[in-house]
Amino acid sequence: MAGKTFHYSGSIKSLAFREGPTTLGDRCYRVLIVDDERTIADTLSLIFSASSYETRATYSAEQALETIAEWSPDLAIIDVVLPLMNGIDLATLLTARCPDCRLLLFSGQSLTADLLAEAATRGYAFDILAKPVHPTVMLETALNLLVANRGKHAQDAATTEGLRLRETGVPPEAK
Repeated sequence: MAGKTFHYSGSIKSLAFREGPTTLGDRCYRVLIVDDERTIADTLSLIFSASSYETRATYSAEQALETIAEWSPDLAIIDVVLPLMNGIDLATLLTARCPDCRLLLFSGQSLTADLLAEAATRGYAFDILAKPVHPTVMLETALNLLVANRGKHAQDAATTEGLRLRETGVPPEAK
């Protein structure tokens, strides 16, 4: 593995980042973790689960695509360098298949800059963290993305209700 190795000697419970809601309405936020290094994927899944997220860990882009066919994540955390399909190509597919899913890429490889530049030429921009990343930084970044997305959905819903009211003259709850 390129880069530094992160060692944490505390308990998983002490990593729980609870500075905000980890739920979306009546359910926990769903986080898909994709990394071909099983230890990293499983550890991140454990850390997010301990912080009240519903998680699924997958070990390839292809396995991630199978998972989203039956389970829709609110956030996908994707390693950039994966075998077969890379993480940026997976993120591009997820953008089309799960438009409400936020994406967070992470990588410790220098190849990542070239892949991101290529994605940018196709109109895609992704949030990325460099490995190694401290678990609390990962949790905080994830929560910020999810909360921002929830705010966007609330704003979109309010705009849609306002348009309906203007078109029909009847508030949506009166129907």
